[in-house]
Amino acid sequence: MSDAEFSTRLSNARQDVEACLDGLLGPEPLPGETARPDALMAAIRHGVLNGGKRFRPFLVIESTRLFDGSDKAAQRVGAALECIHCYSLIHDDLPAMDDDDLRRGRPTVHKAFDEAAAILAGDSLLTLAFDIIADDATPLDATARLTLISTLARAAGLGGMAGGQALDLAAEKTPPDEGGIVTLQAMKTGALIRFACEAGPIIAGAGNEERARLSRFGAVIGLAFQLADDLLDLRADAETMGKATGKDAGRGKGTLVSLHGEAWAERRLSDLVSEAETLLAPFAGRAETLIAAARFVASRDS
Repeated sequence: MSDAEFSTRLSNARQDVEACLDGLLGPEPLPGETARPDALMAAIRHGVLNGGKRFRPFLVIESTRLFDGSDKAAQRVGAALECIHCYSLIHDDLPAMDDDDLRRGRPTVHKAFDEAAAILAGDSLLTLAFDIIADDATPLDATARLTLISTLARAAGLGGMAGGQALDLAAEKTPPDEGGIVTLQAMKTGALIRFACEAGPIIAGAGNEERARLSRFGAVIGLAFQLADDLLDLRADAETMGKATGKDAGRGKGTLVSLHGEAWAERRLSDLVSEAETLLAPFAGRAETLIAAARFVASRDS
């Protein structure tokens, strides 16, 4: 698959997911909701509809297509995942966490509104994510919905992303060793990417072997994503990234790049892409988009 073909496919998925998110984040309350406060909705929409790549939902969509699953279900599950990702960014930017003023080139939610609005926007998005998957509008049977909810809860929670954030904050005081860095990154960054790839076989009703293979693929590209991010934190400027750069080094946080150097990280990225390709080799040409996604992760510039 050419770079242009991949970019088109990623862009199309982004547009579909953003349309889905726009509808889910509308002003009208759902059955069982009393009202959707205007100020809260404005903060939520600021934190979600702000030009992200929607890479995680893209992985949900493409991993579902690999097994001929429902596009509509994949889009809604991808939107749910993006709600959790955006909640994590809104909270991550707060002064008590990473204390950032910019996200995707725009003021962070607590800067555009206030800290209370940012906290409540994140809380709302976290709970909405599970509502989206559980809703009858997501065309899946009860078993698939329950499996997705359970798997996503573990990827996002204390043993996944949220726990990884806790380890990341602790790393500012006591830098972890290499094993600690790998664990932290697998939780904070890798857990949601792993879920995105594992969601496809769950949505499509594939077997346990296929689910395990896609889960491993997600873990591999999750590590590659973080390695590439650490390199960009050293090399890119804030304008390109749409957020502050160089903060990890400034706070003394250890990364695999700081431990082993940029040349090692480049070689490791190449090895991870090769591993990702090997994992998807049994699917032959059907997996070309996901293989292109692995390459994209390793070579991205923002």
